[in-house]
Amino acid sequence: NRLERHKQYARTMQVYVYAGIFACLVCAIAVFIGRFSSKPNVTAKHVLSNKPKQPKIFSKQEVSQHNSREDIWVILNNKVYDISSYVEEHPGGDAILNNAGGDNTKEFHGPQHPARVFDMIDDFYIGDLDAPYQADAKKGN
Repeated sequence: NRLERHKQYARTMQVYVYAGIFACLVCAIAVFIGRFSSKPNVTAKHVLSNKPKQPKIFSKQEVSQHNSREDIWVILNNKVYDISSYVEEHPGGDAILNNAGGDNTKEFHGPQHPARVFDMIDDFYIGDLDAPYQADAKKGN
């Protein structure tokens, strides 16, 4: 009788151990999938190099010079972003190049972008648009 209770206890504990291992595996897979499906493949070096200590100020002309696939800057809400490292990962393909070197604010806030885009754009921030150009942007120039 005592031996039977011990065997039953051992089987119950074994089930709990296997259930715990299974739960850990499911959680690890969920974290792995969530981490890599919601953010672009950006290296830590890129993120650190694009985070200035003091915001730099850029003119519209300065931003407009960065208008190629290899070197693309955009203006969003009077802030300047270097998205060069993201071009190849953009799910919309070459649509990202439509306003290269210019103001992308209207296009960026379109229905084609999922909510996570608004969180990840900060990784590419390099500075602000010069104040006189911000006034032009508000007027629609």
